[in-house]
Amino acid sequence: MFRVLDVDAPVPTTPLAPATVVDGAPEAGSRALAAVAGVEVGVWEMSPGTATDVEVDEVFVVLSGAATVSFEDGESVDLAPGSVVRLRAGEHTTWVVRETLRKIYVA
Repeated sequence: MFRVLDVDAPVPTTPLAPATVVDGAPEAGSRALAAVAGVEVGVWEMSPGTATDVEVDEVFVVLSGAATVSFEDGESVDLAPGSVVRLRAGEHTTWVVRETLRKIYVA
């Protein structure tokens, strides 16, 4: 038996903490879809703007939107539908979201 996961359902968002916002007034939120072998699978969304974050161990696939995520070491990755990225716990990142970003994550 299987269960269809609705990755298109609305994700509740809230304004990001002011200390993390670099530009604009981005909002973000997530919705858990399932737990598989103790790992969470969910959908995360962020509206346009720039914000910093400290990451958790995660792999994600971008479903829609456009953004760039930059890392402390100077590397940056342009994100578009189909992008697959691995984040490591403790990494400091800066997210520049140009078009509302929606991703499915495994963490």
